[in-house]
Amino acid sequence: MNSGICMQTSADHEALDKVEAMEIGSTGNAAGRPGLGADHAAASSNMVRTVNLALQGGGAHGAFTWGVLDRLLEEENLAFEGLSATSAGAMNAAVFAYGLTVGGREGARKALTDYWKRIGQMATLGPLQPSLIDKMTGNYQLTWSPVFSAMNLLTRVLSPYEFNPANLNPLREIIEQSIDFEMLKRPDCPVKLFLSATNVRTGKVKVFAGEEISAAAVLASACIPTVFQAVEIDGEAYWDGGYMGNPALFPLIYNCKAPDIVIVHINPLIRKEVPRTADEISNRIDEISFNSSLMREMRAVSFVTRLVTQHRIVGEELPHVLIHSIADDAFMESLSSTSKSNADWCFLTYLRDQGRKCAGDWLAKNFVKIGLESSVNIDTVYL
Repeated sequence: MNSGICMQTSADHEALDKVEAMEIGSTGNAAGRPGLGADHAAASSNMVRTVNLALQGGGAHGAFTWGVLDRLLEEENLAFEGLSATSAGAMNAAVFAYGLTVGGREGARKALTDYWKRIGQMATLGPLQPSLIDKMTGNYQLTWSPVFSAMNLLTRVLSPYEFNPANLNPLREIIEQSIDFEMLKRPDCPVKLFLSATNVRTGKVKVFAGEEISAAAVLASACIPTVFQAVEIDGEAYWDGGYMGNPALFPLIYNCKAPDIVIVHINPLIRKEVPRTADEISNRIDEISFNSSLMREMRAVSFVTRLVTQHRIVGEELPHVLIHSIADDAFMESLSSTSKSNADWCFLTYLRDQGRKCAGDWLAKNFVKIGLESSVNIDTVYL
């Protein structure tokens, strides 16, 4: 990194059982995308292509997804039908949907910027700051931050019910300032929103949608159990959705017509180096755990895709899902495992810019595939 920069297992089986009863129509077309060069422009018919977005969680690294969304919103020939998201992804998705509802594309871009500015301002006023040594390393870590070290130790020996009995959560105020949830419940909301959380008692994924979308639902999706008390909604307790759906794909497959799902990755699927430190090991455990539900759903998608492409289905149709991936594992690997807790504005904008670049590169290479074919080999990348 450049130091000169300013300082649910049953879900799969349910998916396979239900998928046979579904029929998803394609809204894709063979249009190219203007502005990609003469060869693409010649084939372009300027038709709008529609995608669904699946957004992972990952703390402050969610600012990378902010950048991805900001860049995608610039594409006038790209439309959005549904968003399925978890944790930091759920916050991005809810803000995106609200901004799109009240102000169109520019409204969504402004809403996302305003939300992340509030996150940065909260960090500036809070005690969790990178130390001088952390800043000198250039990878935005918090390893040498006294407050971070104290909190890390505290969460290992005390539960949030013990060290935070008042159940204070600064994110609640930011979410309520950033989103008018009544707007998201209106029938004219331009996108379908699905936010995943983990039911503490049953261990199953809970997908909040429609009238269920609320500030509590967003906080439930982002509830790290060692830091925050479980979020109670209608008598049920919820933790971070990353454990059972990071992100969940089946809501998009079941409820949206567009066959294309663009997954925005924050958690690296592959790491070349074996983690050595306690923080690195803990971080890799979380990455593997938070990617596991996605891997299982991808196996189901691969199975169905194989049946469709091999024409092994007679007398009925199965949904032919097209998968796309916006990810920069090399970049995410370069970040410190503690940087997910670093909401310094300079770091957030750095992540945003990397997300914009990654999304721009993906659009230049893969826009013409939307509605026609997957731009990622599911078996190679996920299985």
